[in-house]
Amino acid sequence: MPKFNSVAYRHANRFVTAVIGLGITLTSAVAAGSTCNGVKVDLTKSRKETYAPLVAAAMNNKIKPARVQFSAIMESGDWSAAYISSPESDNGVMFFQSVAGKKHFREVWGGWAEPSERPELVAWAKKLGAPADLAKCFAETVTDHE
Repeated sequence: MPKFNSVAYRHANRFVTAVIGLGITLTSAVAAGSTCNGVKVDLTKSRKETYAPLVAAAMNNKIKPARVQFSAIMESGDWSAAYISSPESDNGVMFFQSVAGKKHFREVWGGWAEPSERPELVAWAKKLGAPADLAKCFAETVTDHE
């Protein structure tokens, strides 16, 4: 009987740990979500398949679209931003603008930023032409180091 209790205890302990981890993850997602209100942020297979060739075509080091990894895809109006990584490049956020229904690469942001730099990042993206909600979502996404 004590062996059963120890097995049950271990499983219960794993369950509690998983629930706590999920709670932390959801809290972060909700906090980022409020900053990204109005921005489409669903990271679906379909959206990855849409953006992978765009990202690959815009890179200096030609890569296959299948090698592009996405951390986030954000869309607002005619603008979008894809937070990407690949074996051939540093992590970065590539900005696209839709013109006549076709997405065009506009600029890439790369590097590391602290939360205190969010206003500068928002200003940079807005100067590029990105709408304010996308600029704020981008700044939150690249400075959320949890």
